[in-house]
Amino acid sequence: MNPDLPRRDLLTAGALAAGLALLNDAVGADNPAANVADRTSSIKISALKPFRVGTKAYMKVETNHRIFGWGEVTGLDPNVACVLATSLFELLNGENPTRIEHLWQKVYRSHRNIRGGSFLTHVLSAIDCALWDITGKLWGVPVYRLLGGPVRDYVRLYPTPKAHKTGTGGPHPFSGSPAEIENLVKSIRDTRKRVGPDGAVMFDAHCAVPPPMLIQFANAIEPFDVLFIEEPAVPGNIEVFKRLKQAIRVPLATGERDRTIWGMIPYLQERCIDILQPDCAHTGGISQMRKIAVLAETYLVPLAPHCTCSELGLSASLHATFATPLFLIHEAYLDGHLMPAGVARPSFEINKDGNALPPTGVGLGVEVDETQFAKVNADPKRQFKWPHPTYQDGSVRDY
Repeated sequence: MNPDLPRRDLLTAGALAAGLALLNDAVGADNPAANVADRTSSIKISALKPFRVGTKAYMKVETNHRIFGWGEVTGLDPNVACVLATSLFELLNGENPTRIEHLWQKVYRSHRNIRGGSFLTHVLSAIDCALWDITGKLWGVPVYRLLGGPVRDYVRLYPTPKAHKTGTGGPHPFSGSPAEIENLVKSIRDTRKRVGPDGAVMFDAHCAVPPPMLIQFANAIEPFDVLFIEEPAVPGNIEVFKRLKQAIRVPLATGERDRTIWGMIPYLQERCIDILQPDCAHTGGISQMRKIAVLAETYLVPLAPHCTCSELGLSASLHATFATPLFLIHEAYLDGHLMPAGVARPSFEINKDGNALPPTGVGLGVEVDETQFAKVNADPKRQFKWPHPTYQDGSVRDY
């Protein structure tokens, strides 16, 4: 004890210490958040179990508290994804799973020659979503609550009776004949009739319509009020996108094959894209999708998330979307062609208009039935196969 300390200060300090002790006791006894905090302080990642499920890979992150999370890899050979995930576990073993941003950076930056590649980023996306799933379960809330809460009552989806995207119908030459252009225009005209004047019509160029023909086509479809032309060019050369934007007045959208904030920013800086389409399972998971949304918001560019995931990856993307202010429309396929019903059972519902309501379960709100994996893998139609895109003359094309 310091003999020079005034008696009044000693009494004040003693009263304050006693009050804090009582407060801590009260918080520990009555506040569930205190128990969660204590629990998470000792939680550690104990296993990362990858599973091939048809053309997808599911990642299960387990902890020493018997709480686990799920994530999905898509757009990648699932066998390769599983091997890479097994290797990456070295970076995650024993870590606190709620340090999501720290672990994302640790994995992404771990190897200078692998950083940013599509294989790493796709697998990291699944791991990231699994960590958010665990954290939501620990706090007993849906993930979108951890992201600031929902900013909308529902997420508009396509395809629905009032929103449909048509495709290219196959590879196309460098510039089109009148008949070829008319065939594409007819698909837009027919889709507009299908959804009605108040519906949404979209066109997926899929990088398969070369720039000269795309310009011809885009000028011809202006009267049909198309919501956007998707993937107008192959990513990697921003000058092509700039040229297309100068020549086309229909809104342009892209982003499904551009990963992380660093892959998206050139489109925004060069003002050559009207809508960004990040894929939660490609771009780095929920963590990166949220950052991309903020980046796009500063340029007043809305998100129209790309998604060819099963209900597992779709749920993760919906959580990020429910917390994203500047949003247009979300891709979602619930007809079973991506994954049989019941393998991943989501907690979101679809309203009468075909749009998604907020997930109600904790974490991602998805129950995964591991007993169905073997059945999915035994289906010969659900095997991963490398594409062989060629023109009629046998030369390789983009698709």
